[in-house]
Amino acid sequence: MGTPLGIASFAKAFENKAIFTANELATDEDFWGQIRAQYLLKPDYINLENGYYNFLPQPLLNKFIEHIKEVNLQGSYYMRTVQFENKKKITERLAKLAGCSADELIITRNTTEALDLVIGGLDWKVGDEAIMAYQDYGAMLDMFEQVQDRYGVKRVMLSVPNHPENDDEIVQLYARAITSKTKAILVSHMINISGQILPIKKICEMAHAKGVQVIVDGAHAFAHIQFTIDDLGCDYYAAALHKWLSTPLGAGMLYVRKGNANKVWPLLADGEKDKNKINRLNHTGTHPVHTDLTINDSIDYFEIIGAERKEARLRFLQNYWTEKVRHLPKIIVNTPADPNRSCAIANVGVEGIDPAELAKRLLKEHQIFTVAIDYANVRGCRICPNLYTSTQELDYLVKALLQLSKNV
Repeated sequence: MGTPLGIASFAKAFENKAIFTANELATDEDFWGQIRAQYLLKPDYINLENGYYNFLPQPLLNKFIEHIKEVNLQGSYYMRTVQFENKKKITERLAKLAGCSADELIITRNTTEALDLVIGGLDWKVGDEAIMAYQDYGAMLDMFEQVQDRYGVKRVMLSVPNHPENDDEIVQLYARAITSKTKAILVSHMINISGQILPIKKICEMAHAKGVQVIVDGAHAFAHIQFTIDDLGCDYYAAALHKWLSTPLGAGMLYVRKGNANKVWPLLADGEKDKNKINRLNHTGTHPVHTDLTINDSIDYFEIIGAERKEARLRFLQNYWTEKVRHLPKIIVNTPADPNRSCAIANVGVEGIDPAELAKRLLKEHQIFTVAIDYANVRGCRICPNLYTSTQELDYLVKALLQLSKNV
């Protein structure tokens, strides 16, 4: 198809495929070729780094531009009349999608801001301990380092294996690190450098039985894999919306379990004095409200696709290429083979090639854009396809990896 579908036609395309299961539709390249037409793609390279920022398909970009124009037209009138009411409505809808109450959720600017609100806002005491993994996102580890320097909190570091045998191996890894001084655990729902999905619900059940709170980094999980926050049972959950929900840059969310808001000091003071209300944590000053408005359109788009169909397609794409290279000489896949332990994201390395050099050669020699990862026992390039990615592009990736592995 030469031009993007409008939203109505986009919805109709999925309605016409309603008779197919999510797994059946996941393999239909002709159908997903229509979805690919929704995106304006640079011809210079194959983009397999959709994890940092999952740019908008054209229908959502057009909605975003409309919101920019409307807010610019109304100016201060918009900001002083309907700004907060609109944000409240969008928060309510986002909470429904996330599977929690609206009074437990706020819209932030990204995952880092959301998690830092909690990490920096808890009432730490000298000698408190916090458990985290070397595989957690660097910005969060940096924030805990600051908390350590400022309050005398001890960081207890552990390493998550790339290929665990079962959930219990992961749960016990965290359980063994808990002491009488442990105040909180930071854990990634989906490890950003490898794509491994961790058993969050089981970790939370274990931690709560020991009186420990759990802070979950869900940057890559939300709108990527199916779950509800209520079912996870965590105390705090943060996610980026400009990743897998495909909102404009500068949108994230923070969930604070009911009864926990009064345990967190706001980063910026707010006029709300009731410490039990989550909105007291949400003072960001004047910010790009047109981004907030586009969250509503992104939810529309996501719901048209359907969570089950999206997850099935993303998992199919990852398995499509990893199954072709996982057992080949000199190629190392740093992501579990168990389909329940990963979805779109995977990490691949080539023996004898430094990750930075591998990323450089993939781009220079094969026009494939990725990102190099070289820490926390994960050495390779992170591969993040999106719904628009074709199997033809992934075939090209496999071919490139084979060539590189034979010419080390």
